[in-house]
Amino acid sequence: MAIQLSHCSSSSTTFSSLHHETSYFSKWVTEIHFRRQLRNHFELKSANGYPLNAVPMQDGSVAKPLEEEVPFPEFGETNSMLSITVVGASGDLAKKKIFPALFALYYEDWLPENFVVYGYARTKMTDEELRNMISKTLTCRIDSRENCQAKMEEFLKRCFYHSGQYNSPEDFLELNCKLKEREGGKLSNRLFYLSIPPNIFVDVVRCASTKASSATGWTRVIVEKPFGRDSDSSRELTKCLMQYLTEDQIFRIDHYLGKELVENLSVLRFSNLVFEPLWSRNYIRNVQFIFSEDFGTEGRGGYFDNYGIIRDIMQNHLLQILALFAMETPVSLDAEDIRNEKVKVLKSMKPLQLEDVIVGQYKGHSKGGKSYPGYIDDPTVPKDSVTPTFAAAALFINNARWDGVPFLMKAGKALHTKRAEIRVQFRHVPGNLYKRNFGTDLDKATNELVLRLQPDEAIYLKINNKVPGLGMRLDRSDLNLLYRTRYTREIPDAYERLLLDAIEGERRLFIRSDELHAAWTLFTPVLKEMEEKKIMPELYPYGSRGPVGAHYLAAKHDVRWGDLTGED
Repeated sequence: MAIQLSHCSSSSTTFSSLHHETSYFSKWVTEIHFRRQLRNHFELKSANGYPLNAVPMQDGSVAKPLEEEVPFPEFGETNSMLSITVVGASGDLAKKKIFPALFALYYEDWLPENFVVYGYARTKMTDEELRNMISKTLTCRIDSRENCQAKMEEFLKRCFYHSGQYNSPEDFLELNCKLKEREGGKLSNRLFYLSIPPNIFVDVVRCASTKASSATGWTRVIVEKPFGRDSDSSRELTKCLMQYLTEDQIFRIDHYLGKELVENLSVLRFSNLVFEPLWSRNYIRNVQFIFSEDFGTEGRGGYFDNYGIIRDIMQNHLLQILALFAMETPVSLDAEDIRNEKVKVLKSMKPLQLEDVIVGQYKGHSKGGKSYPGYIDDPTVPKDSVTPTFAAAALFINNARWDGVPFLMKAGKALHTKRAEIRVQFRHVPGNLYKRNFGTDLDKATNELVLRLQPDEAIYLKINNKVPGLGMRLDRSDLNLLYRTRYTREIPDAYERLLLDAIEGERRLFIRSDELHAAWTLFTPVLKEMEEKKIMPELYPYGSRGPVGAHYLAAKHDVRWGDLTGED
């Protein structure tokens, strides 16, 4: 079913000319960058656990580090104001993710001194009702709960609500008046977060651009996925948005790119000599991107049935991580340099074939005296639905670095565990001297690098090791960096990082229009073929490891799924 977009009028006024963003960076942006640099410097630690700037004394003690002697710069009075409008404020995403992320940024002093948050939705609500609603989802960091209640109250005082229709210019004009009143004549920077269905994106953008954009500072819009259902609908959506926004004003959010381990992927590869030389077909046998959830659609079946697991997870989350993993070294860490390399990867990919895709759908299952409903048991799902809740695919990159290396993706709902990880399986050791110790199954001796995105973030490398003793018995062991053990700080939610980046104008983790087009170009043909041929998904029990077909797909490309060994 194609997404119905609002009519795009070519005569509509664009406000891109009003927002030459580089001319309007306010003082607080510089202060945030300075504070971030200071914090990053002070948080570096050496192998012995002491800060790098700690001075060892002759008696073995450590002198007070510089961190405690140099105060961080405080935000002073500025002439700018940040106004954040959450469109769709009464929805689950806004309540569970966006407002809590904004509060976390405020609690950690990442927001400017002058800011205001407005909720906008059709639901009739007062300011106090909005505050009461979102107060139930706000939490403070586990490692620093001092003044938690006071900070919550201060944050809630900056939250307001405006009820209006999504396609009403008059309602957005009223919102503009309220924003101007709060901004009090300061230079105005405005961020709109569209936490709404894609079929009303264009209505909101048109109204916001013509009636509620900033006349003095920048205006940016964060757009939540899905960005269309296929190449055509995605291209039409982009075309319509670009009548009111420039590419630099559109921030297409994929929250998986904000996860800590995804952020660390480039650091791990490009700043460690031990990995970069191995990052090619010469040493890597295959790469696996695995996403599994241990629950079903749970009331979201109506939404999910329009998209399916490939559009919901693989075409965006997993493919974006693949592009980051496989890209060449960028010229710099500048957003455009990184996104240029990602696009090259996507454009180099071999067209996806139907025979390299396996789809499944979970069915009802009873276990331990408890019954679990099947996908079509959801009252919001048609009884004859063939929408896949599981998919596995084998992809290939036709370039010199990755020629012939299978990149396997697997994503599913109602599986035996909840996890998201990248698994890099290296080639067998040529002429392995210890081959007889492993028997005929050389896969048991394969080195494997695992980046676990969730839960319990970790990086570990599987190596072969001798078991202590007089005999020669080998064991497969882990060199393990478990984040909760190594780092005591609570890991920020992905939405916190992405919201802060949008505020600062950092586009590195947001999807550019040509990236989006390349991603849809890869998946659209096989999606259309599946729907035209009405491919029946293989049924698998709720709580199982998924359809058997996924194992045959892996075996076809001489791969064994790393998450099925029982060692993790």
